Amino acid sequence: MDFTFTEEQQAAVEAARAVFSDVAPDRTPSPALAPGAVAEDIDRQLWHELARTDLLGLTLSPEHGGAGLDPIALCLVLRESAKVLARVPLLESCAVATAVERYGERTLAAELLPRAGRGELILTVGANGRSGHDPAELAVSARPYGEGDGSGESDGADRETGGPSEGSGWVLDGVQSAVPWAQVADWIAVPAHTAGGRPVLALVPRTRDGVTLADQVSTSGERLAEVRLEAVRVEPRELIDVAGCWDWLRSLLTTGTCALALGLGERVLAMTAEYTGRREQFGFPVATFQAVAVQAADRYIDLRAMEATLWQAAWRISTTAGGPLPAAGDVAVAKIWASDGVRRVVQTAQHLHGGFGADTDYPLHRYHAWAKQIELSLGPAAAHEEALGDLLAAHPLG
Repeated sequence: MDFTFTEEQQAAVEAARAVFSDVAPDRTPSPALAPGAVAEDIDRQLWHELARTDLLGLTLSPEHGGAGLDPIALCLVLRESAKVLARVPLLESCAVATAVERYGERTLAAELLPRAGRGELILTVGANGRSGHDPAELAVSARPYGEGDGSGESDGADRETGGPSEGSGWVLDGVQSAVPWAQVADWIAVPAHTAGGRPVLALVPRTRDGVTLADQVSTSGERLAEVRLEAVRVEPRELIDVAGCWDWLRSLLTTGTCALALGLGERVLAMTAEYTGRREQFGFPVATFQAVAVQAADRYIDLRAMEATLWQAAWRISTTAGGPLPAAGDVAVAKIWASDGVRRVVQTAQHLHGGFGADTDYPLHRYHAWAKQIELSLGPAAAHEEALGDLLAAHPLG
């Protein structure tokens, strides 16, 4: 079996490394010292550079100005971005754009995707429910306009104005919490459910009537938002009612987050190896002590397991290849390793750095904060183990 990446995927990695080589993790105030968010905006300079090198359109087809690569290539780039704690909505914007191209109407794709690939539009998505484990689609309801208000209006759209026409489209009500980069996004992808419980995905302009944002702050010091939707009208083409759309987008977001965990963990372990190789005790580098070497080796094994399960999940959602379990099973395994693995890596790094790891002039504490945010966004491994058990029960092996 050949596990090497394609030339195009390797070229994307090389381009990403060149872009991220100029990014310093300490460009913004420390999340440990900032009273609120570390910055009001994303790293615009980096965002424009990603657009210039065509990395924002990596997974889009050439028809929409993209490179036509798969989610594996996106995960490779995300892995590099996490090594420098890149403050850009690379995962969210690329994932939403890919889902729109894959499942959305052609007119909407033609309007949004070329601009998103050029960095002129920022897309984000509300992937969280009312609590950490509630399905996100249950937090917002979607009903056809006129249903339940006695108007008896039918479904349709006003193509002249670009917004919902009188008596057309859908109405959204509900709250999405912890939406990343919402304050700077142009469009927000909102998972919702219909009266029959069917999951759908709505694309909502941030400035549309009825959309209000309340500031929240992540563990890593980045801005999040509670997005409240009160009778928000969306036109028919802005609501993707295609079976499997939300599940696929959620799997891509999760797999991308696992890629971030891997890249962050690799950088943290490299920092730890460098520090323990310089730090001397009793006349020898502490890296030569068995107790230190064994702990570092255990974390290296964690990272290799995170990597193997990540590429399996990315491959499953990139292709139509079958397996003994649905792709959700591979995604669950990747989440189990990423959630536990990234926590163990940063904890061991802090331990082996001693008090130096808590120094706010040293970047390790920033990686610790980002790792905790990734762990929280993925959720505890026990929840994913339970989901994996349900899949195994529903799809007996052998």
